Amino acid sequence: MLFTYPAIYHNEGGAYWVEFPDLEGCQTFGDTLNETAENASEALSGYLLTLLEENAPIPSPSDIRSLQIPEDGFTSLVSCDIDQYKDTKAVKKTLTIPAWLNDRANAMGINFSKVLQDALLSKVQSR
Repeated sequence: MLFTYPAIYHNEGGAYWVEFPDLEGCQTFGDTLNETAENASEALSGYLLTLLEENAPIPSPSDIRSLQIPEDGFTSLVSCDIDQYKDTKAVKKTLTIPAWLNDRANAMGINFSKVLQDALLSKVQSR
């Protein structure tokens, strides 16, 4: 899932820090502008993923043109793809299939978990 939010970059003593006005408390920093931009994308990912995991509402991003440009910095858009950070913890599920199908799949060495994951992912991505 791709998200893009406006950010305010600040330059303080040769280092940078960045804040997201729409996401309370979402901030990060870096020694260089490049490092700060990378950290901003990572901070944004972590913040949004936490909201999703807690089923909290995700604020809509502001129009970047509405932000006040600080004297010590500038505004920019920051994007992130939270799919790379999603929780990979496995969850056990119980399901029922016909006995003949179970026997045939076992005889063929089919990995039931892999097949189910692939099928579910395909279904979810098609919507």
